[in-house]
Amino acid sequence: MLTVGYIGLGLMGKSIARNIHKAGFPLVVHNRSRAAVEELVAEGASAAGSPAELAALVDVVFTNLPDTPDVEKVVLGEKGILAGAQKGLIFVDNSTIKPAAARSLAAQLAERGVFSLDAPVSGGDIGARNGTLAIMVGGPAEALEKVRPVLQAMGKTITHVGEAGAGQVAKAANQIMVAAQMVAMGELLIFSQKAGVDPLKVVEAIKGGAAQCWTLDVKPPRLFAGNRTPGFKAHMQAKDLKHHPGNGARVRHPAALGRCRCAALQRHAAERHGRAG
Repeated sequence: MLTVGYIGLGLMGKSIARNIHKAGFPLVVHNRSRAAVEELVAEGASAAGSPAELAALVDVVFTNLPDTPDVEKVVLGEKGILAGAQKGLIFVDNSTIKPAAARSLAAQLAERGVFSLDAPVSGGDIGARNGTLAIMVGGPAEALEKVRPVLQAMGKTITHVGEAGAGQVAKAANQIMVAAQMVAMGELLIFSQKAGVDPLKVVEAIKGGAAQCWTLDVKPPRLFAGNRTPGFKAHMQAKDLKHHPGNGARVRHPAALGRCRCAALQRHAAERHGRAG
């Protein structure tokens, strides 16, 4: 059985790591803050003092980090994954980063005999907890097949999209659709309320028709119950959308609507909730 390392135990990473361990895989974890590490160690995982130390102990190392510079530092920096990597190690990145960065990391890791898969996920904190994430993968098919049993512990759909960077392109496309749903849901709830109609009844009426989507299925019940705990944060969604215009420029796609949604999310994060929502 593969020994698995997981770096980045945040909102989704901790739940993903927990599900991998529950599936029976020996697990080694590392995180900048200690609380999540101690929680998983209490459940039977082992802890590593650095990404390099972790990489030397495992067959597969996962990362789940906020943005491109964070992943590059953990992989390539001092005491990073590459410093402890053995030939044949498989690196799997669950982060959402720039497709070009995923390709660059894959090329640098390949020079040291390390396989690389960009494998961002979708499904929010609920999907991470329940092991029902959608996983979109870029990189060599043989590496994917080796780690597929681990991915099956964390997700319900695993799609090999293409070569290095293709998983991140798919995630950028995913975020275009998700952002559109989120912004539209917020607008329709406010519109319904200002028009003097119960927003809950409106949601019940429209989600059985063409407006049905994941956002209307999952988010309104939490909101109407008074739950304001974010399953994903606005500033992170805005960050993800920035990857789309950047990639869009590379493929000569204007991405006008993506920029509008990104601006709306940035305003929400900055003006009202900061990094809390």
